[in-house]
Amino acid sequence: MSVVLVINSGSSSLKYSLIDVAREVELATGIVERIGQDLSAITHTVRMSALPGEAAPTMLDGTFESELPVPDHHRAFAVMLEEFAAHGPALTEHPPMAVGHRVVHGGARFFAPTRITDDVERQIDELSVLAPLHNPANLAGIVAARAAFGDVPHVAVFDTAFHQTLPPAAYTYAIDAQLASEHRVRRYGFHGTSHQYVSECAASYLGRDLAELRQIVFHLGNGASVSAIDGGRSVETSMGLTPLEGLVMGTRSGDIDPAALLHLSRRAGYSVDDLDALLNTRSGLKGLTGHSDMRDVLAGVDAGEQASILAFDVYIHRLRAYAGAYIAQLGGVDVISFTAGVGENAARVRAASMATFGFAGIEIDDSRNEARERGIRRISTDASRVVVLVVPTDEELQIARQTAELV
Repeated sequence: MSVVLVINSGSSSLKYSLIDVAREVELATGIVERIGQDLSAITHTVRMSALPGEAAPTMLDGTFESELPVPDHHRAFAVMLEEFAAHGPALTEHPPMAVGHRVVHGGARFFAPTRITDDVERQIDELSVLAPLHNPANLAGIVAARAAFGDVPHVAVFDTAFHQTLPPAAYTYAIDAQLASEHRVRRYGFHGTSHQYVSECAASYLGRDLAELRQIVFHLGNGASVSAIDGGRSVETSMGLTPLEGLVMGTRSGDIDPAALLHLSRRAGYSVDDLDALLNTRSGLKGLTGHSDMRDVLAGVDAGEQASILAFDVYIHRLRAYAGAYIAQLGGVDVISFTAGVGENAARVRAASMATFGFAGIEIDDSRNEARERGIRRISTDASRVVVLVVPTDEELQIARQTAELV
């Protein structure tokens, strides 16, 4: 059995999945949350029934929860191993062939899954200047994992890698060229593993050749981005140098006039750190309504709250603007897919964002869109010239696939 352990290490969390890549089946998944606080929450979900041809009378499917102090990522890794030993599947019996790591920022250096060495670790650390909230946490997980699994290969899969196919016209900012080059200021794009996975799934679901499709993928979660994908290659994406640019998000502003920040600095006395906190943690839906969760915003809309109504309208306005721009960049579109928490579950967001695109041949079927079904599904009418889909993303599986392919 070809098993890959996938690690997604955040600043205060460690998420993991054990995946049988040959059958594309998840055997176990879990998360250690609130690392470094007084008590950390541990959740371990095991699917022993997914093991082929094995009876495990003392190991059953289920979710196991606990709390205990976890001061750092090295201890978090030890806790993860203890969960596997206590609840299964036993890693001694099903050892991973490799460990795949999600790394948010690969800059322009990493354009494919990369086997991790000491030098690669150093470069990931250097790129922390471009993703100070993400890369240091990703690196902490890598260091802990290499200490725990020193005898298997480790692979970094970068969020930015899929977008390395952006043309210069798409990734270049119109600022002083020498300054931009010296400080690596350009559009990199993020959520790449999700955009790639969803676009490939859409082609497979439709029985179409990926190379012949013009696609737009909306990854709408607390973080949100949209990409234009031509023949399986990313040619435009909304996030930029950092994951801040683009769509309205849960706590992030998305696009804003840069001069607004200069104005706040001069008139309100905001420092660079103040502006950073404002744009990343006090903006987006939260800044407009006090709520970062779209479900709370929609509840506010239903209750007639003006702040929620405005926030929803701003959110949809931005989605439509990007959809229209990307249809123009692609010269038309064949498939539009919605994914991630909001994209997969908020039928009202999907319907509203597509409502004005009848001229482009997009027609949503209300009953299909409102249906509470799981899995990939079509929500456009049979007569719609553009196929609109809901495609559940699986970034862990995509990381496992790419890890296995490399090793």
